Formats: sequence, structure tokens, C-alpha cells
Amino acid sequence: MELKKSNISLVLAGLLLAIFMSAIDNTIVATAMGTIVSELGGLEKFVWVTSAYMVTTMAGMPIFGKLSDMYGRKRFFIFGLTVFLIGSALCGLAQTIEQLSIYRAIQGIGGGALMPIAFTIIFDIFPPEKRGKMVGMLGAVFGLASLVGPLLGAYITDSIGWEWVFYINVPLGIVALFLIIRNYIENPIHTKQKIDWWGASTLVIAVVSLMFALELGGNKYDWNSTPIITLFASFALFFIIFFFVELKAEEPILPFFLFKRRLFASSQILAFLYGGTFIILTVYIPIFIQAVFGGSATSAGLFLTPMMLGSVAGSAIGGIFSTKTSYRNLMILSVVSYLSGMSLLSTLTPDTSRILLTVFMIIVGFGMGFSFSLLPTASQHNLEPRHRGTANSTNAFLRTLGMTMGITIFGTIQNKVFTNQLTESFKDMGGSADAAMANIGDTRQIFEPSVRETIPAAILDKIVDAMSSSIAHIFLLAIIPIGVAVIFVFMMGNSRVVIEKKQDSPQQ
Repeated sequence: MELKKSNISLVLAGLLLAIFMSAIDNTIVATAMGTIVSELGGLEKFVWVTSAYMVTTMAGMPIFGKLSDMYGRKRFFIFGLTVFLIGSALCGLAQTIEQLSIYRAIQGIGGGALMPIAFTIIFDIFPPEKRGKMVGMLGAVFGLASLVGPLLGAYITDSIGWEWVFYINVPLGIVALFLIIRNYIENPIHTKQKIDWWGASTLVIAVVSLMFALELGGNKYDWNSTPIITLFASFALFFIIFFFVELKAEEPILPFFLFKRRLFASSQILAFLYGGTFIILTVYIPIFIQAVFGGSATSAGLFLTPMMLGSVAGSAIGGIFSTKTSYRNLMILSVVSYLSGMSLLSTLTPDTSRILLTVFMIIVGFGMGFSFSLLPTASQHNLEPRHRGTANSTNAFLRTLGMTMGITIFGTIQNKVFTNQLTESFKDMGGSADAAMANIGDTRQIFEPSVRETIPAAILDKIVDAMSSSIAHIFLLAIIPIGVAVIFVFMMGNSRVVIEKKQDSPQQ
């Protein structure tokens, strides 16, 4: 496929805008969550606003990646962007936390097409010598979106209303649609392949069963109750079925034949581990700022800025130096910084200074940033064009699967620790404490500065201590998967991008 230079620039602009819009979505919502939950209620269900989006995004990524290989990138990119915009508009109309979760699931279906197809189009329209730079640019957009999202979400929430953190996608998406529809002309020759519907459906059922089991267990139902045991059994059964389906599928969602390549396998596992831990930073640091420091949504957004600036720097450095040294060397720098930052965040208390928290977030963000530009590139290293869509969608899919599992597992643990510690603290305080706990169970009263002032100081201190301890606890647990990531970084080998203009893809 050949495009005029002017068309390439406009197509790139459309892709960058769509990626920016998709990447900004979770961070712009994160800083609005306190306000959303205080208005709609449902403290115990707030993680579903994030996880519902991720489940459908996760399910869509490998399917849309495969469809784009078969029938063309353009039509499915446009379809995904359109569904994403419809879901965004519906989210702004939600009246309950359950409605918002459903509309976020619709939005996620569209999001599942945007990211993998956009990265694949970049590999289609740019020659090998420019791909590293372009992927680095996409990674930088990821970081920029992560930076702008919290600030924009906080400003919109405080100034206009939380509904507009979703409505803002509409004008951005319309511009991206116009640029892609008018300027992107793709090669009409595509590879016919089979779609692994059984693999997609069994994996989604397995993941959703696990999420419901973790969410409801010990909360609405006892861990040894029939509903929870049934959900865990459903997870085990469908995951086993998924595994055997993938072994026999002609075109599996998870291409096991590609996992025979050490660099590919390491990149996928790292995407899963990084995704599962990074999501708790974007969700729980704003909660810490608002619930522990007593800040507004705006201050919570501003406090995410250092982490996102570090992420932008890490992503840019990863993209620039990918042609100068191996993926492994760069990812060693990444995982050391990431592990150090998460370890420091696990020491958070209500007495932690804001300056110290800023330093911690810069360190953890810098380490995370490398993965945005390096892991998608490493996934496609030395692959034929017909496998690029599958490889990239697999990487995005596993990152999203990690985020989905991470927010569910860590969110469940945080809620349990918070509730248990609060119950223990209030054990001997009588009726006033019980009333306070009942209010918190219904809405996030401690997110609203005006409401905090009405809570007696002795009770507020216990609430703040419990929230701080529960968040620090999940940061401590996040060290475990990051420690596992160290092993897979060293398994990446010495491969790096080498610019050879006569080759169709980067060669080792």
C-alpha cells in the first residue's frame, strides 16, 4: 500500500487522536470516580465501572485484530470508533452505577478495535526504518493521555460535571473518523483466516466468572457458599476448555505457535504483569489523594501529573534507544525503576509528605513508560506482515487482561482490608461509628470536603487510617507480580531493532 505524504500525515493524525482518546479514557474517569460514586452510590461496585470496560475491550481485541487481517483495517477501525462514541454518550446519561457499568461495557467493545488496529496500521504504512520512531510516538501519546487525562477529568468534574468526562470523547472521535475515512486507503488484498469464536467466548466466560467470584465472595455471599463455589468451578471449567480449544484452533486467539519465540512470549507475559499492576496506580492514587489527604478531584488529578510525566519520559526513551540497544537492556532499566517505585508507594501513610509522594510517582511512572513503546514493538519483531495484527492484538489483549484481573483482584483485597480494619477500629466506639460506617457503605462521603467537615475528628481519623493502610497494602502486594516480571525481562534475549531498508520487518 502506498499513500501520498500528505495523506500519511493526516492518517497518522487520525490514529494518534483515536489512540489519545482511547488511552485517556481510564485516567480521565479515575479522577472522577469519587464524585461519580458519591452521586450514584455503590461504593462496593465502583470497580465494575473500570472492569466492565476492560472485559469487553479484552474480548474484542483479538477478534478485531483477526478481522482486520482478514477484511481490512479501515472498516473495523471505523466500526470500533463509532461504537466507542455511542458508548461514551450513553455513559454520560447513566443514572445508576449499574447503568454506567453496562454503558462502559458497550464503550469497551469499540475500544477493543482501536488500539491493536491503530498500531498495526502504523506497521503497514511506514517502512522499517521509521517504525521505531512511530511506535515511540504512539507510546508518547499514551503517556501524554495519561498526563492530560487526570487533569482534564478533575477540571471537568469540578467545573462542569462528571458526565462530561464521557461526552468529551464525541468531538474528538468525530474528527478522528473524518481523518481516517477521508485519507486512509489500504491494500485491498487481505488474508482469509478463521475466527476463534469458541476461544473468545470461553475465555470471557472464565474471566467474568472469576471476577464475580472475587467481587461477591466474602461480601454478598460466604466464600464456601454455593454461588461462589459455582463461580470458581465455572472459571476453572471454561479456562480448561479455552486451553484445549486454543491448542486445536486453526487461528487461535492466543497463538501458541508464536509463543515458541522467546522474545514474543516474554513480551506478552510482561504486558500482562505490567498491565495488572499499573491499573491500580491510576485508580488508587487519586483515591488516596481525595480520601486520605482530603483533596478535591482537581488536586487528585494534579497529583497524578508527576507519574505521567515520568511515563512519557520512559516511553520516549524506550522508543528512541530501541535501535541502539536490546529490548532486554531497556526493560531492565524499566523493571528496576518500576519495582523501586512500587516498593516506595507501599510505605504510604497519612503522614507521607506530598513532595515524597511526588518523587515516588515519578520513579514508578518512568519504569512503566518503557513498556508502552517497547513491548508492542518486541511482539512484532521478525514477524511476517500476516501475523502483525495477531501479534499486536495479543499484546494489547494480554495487557488488558492483566488490567482486568488486576483491578478485580487488588480492588477486592483493598475493599476487604479497608472494611476489616474499619470494623476493628470502630469495635468499641458505639452507635456514631456504626452510623458513619453505614454512610460510607452507601456513598464515598470522605471524598467530599464539605461532608468530611461534618464527620467527628476521631471517626474521620480512623476512616483515613483504614483507607491509607488498605491502599498501601495493595501496593505492597503488587511487588510480587513485578518481581516475577524481572525473570521474564532477562528471558528476552539480545534482540533489538535493526534498520535494514530492504527488509519488510525489523531484523535481529
